Amino acid sequence: MKKYQILILLSFVCSSFFAQQKWDNQIDVKLYSVLQNHKEFVSIPNLPQDVQNMYKNIAWVKKHYKKVGFSFKTLEATTLPVLFAEKEVNPNYKTVLFYFHLDGQAVDPAKWNQKDPFIPELKEQSKNGNWNSISWDNLQNEINDNWRIFARAAADDKAPITMFLSALELLQTNNQNPKFNIKIIFDLEEEYGSNAFLSTLDKYKNAYASDYMIIMDGPAHNSNQPTLTFGCRGIATCSITTYGAKLPQHSGHYGNYTPNPVFTLSRLLASMKSEDGKVLIEDYYNGIFISDEVQQILKSVPDDTEFINKGLVITEAQKVGNTYQEALQYPSLNIRQIGTSWKGKGLKTVIPEYAKADIDVRLVSETDGKAQLEKIKKHIKKQGFLVLDRKPTDEERLAHKKIVTFIANSGVNAFRTPLNSPFGEKLRTSLTTTFGKPPVSIRTMGGTVPIIPAINKLKIPAIIVPMVNMDNNQHSPNENIRIGNIRQGIKICLSILETEF
Repeated sequence: MKKYQILILLSFVCSSFFAQQKWDNQIDVKLYSVLQNHKEFVSIPNLPQDVQNMYKNIAWVKKHYKKVGFSFKTLEATTLPVLFAEKEVNPNYKTVLFYFHLDGQAVDPAKWNQKDPFIPELKEQSKNGNWNSISWDNLQNEINDNWRIFARAAADDKAPITMFLSALELLQTNNQNPKFNIKIIFDLEEEYGSNAFLSTLDKYKNAYASDYMIIMDGPAHNSNQPTLTFGCRGIATCSITTYGAKLPQHSGHYGNYTPNPVFTLSRLLASMKSEDGKVLIEDYYNGIFISDEVQQILKSVPDDTEFINKGLVITEAQKVGNTYQEALQYPSLNIRQIGTSWKGKGLKTVIPEYAKADIDVRLVSETDGKAQLEKIKKHIKKQGFLVLDRKPTDEERLAHKKIVTFIANSGVNAFRTPLNSPFGEKLRTSLTTTFGKPPVSIRTMGGTVPIIPAINKLKIPAIIVPMVNMDNNQHSPNENIRIGNIRQGIKICLSILETEF
């Protein structure tokens, strides 16, 4: 290695070391008060139907974020309002719009391993894998990163709100300012579709206008390394219904005589996919190209195929992509439910009147929901079916051997910010300097977030920065946040706040 290359490498290593050391001690000192804040915040129930408590959540956010220099507006929406915060550091700086949500999923207390999902409990894992409650007084001594706080919204999404607040407080303590202006959306109904927030896009488009957008929601990669997610898949849905006789018939009287719509449906569905999982519908994967550069990014994600397959208890993955990450770059075709006209309990010796398959299509940025559904519809027609958007009439049943009712919903399209965008490169460089290694870069995550229409409509380059542990049980009983993820999350937020865009 040449001398100047060695000097550059040593310079990077030193700057990385000092960047890490700069905040570690201060985060350690502050962590107890951070966890007390988090406990207080999570103790406020956050189900949107409980309007009084939702306003208590708003009051908590206002109280704490005002202390670090934010002003607030309550933006009118169709149901609950949107809480909007703003901090101008320098009119010449870029502006970053952050997105959080204040609401949580519904709870069934009977399924939680504690008395009340809104009374946080500090827990430690025993050798047999069980999580046992320990006294909160333990936090006054050495804090174990592997302890966890169990409560609804402990991770999703009150942990990131607390992490970001704590980072801002540390900057303020050190007489430092963020390197950009900040706007924040606090959505009060994300878990229920974000309809209220989406209803504000036209009216408050100027208020939301920013140079970049960061969404702090969701879990980090299962390696628990700092993660940047550059996009997520959209979703479209449809249902396919095939028909037999007009009414259910006795299988003894009419077996071998009346067509069974389940077999008709099964043959149709089987024509759509190969045995190894590839969609056979014409042009379904049209427009998708994985370049060598993108392939390298996908391969850099530290996924363990053997670990994934063992967790799923499958012998091998389908062959749509060569890896898990590559598979996510293509639109999916999933049958999520199949049913017949018989809805009663138990079995009955009937030939059903109809069979119905409900389908979801996960979309990538190269695909449009409406166009993908049209491809499915066209495929059904090519199999010889009369395709209707309603139930067939008696005359249509008598005139056509093969009939399908096809009901489509184009849903919401995907979004993706280019991996090599200036925005992404800046974030990646900052996190690399802070943590001494590049963050995990996810080109497209598998799920769909309800605010995709906002990202697409506002036309702001957006990146998701997930910070909570993958096994946090979000949306499920026993939701939790690992304390080590709170510690790391504060450091991630500090790294971002010190980034010059």
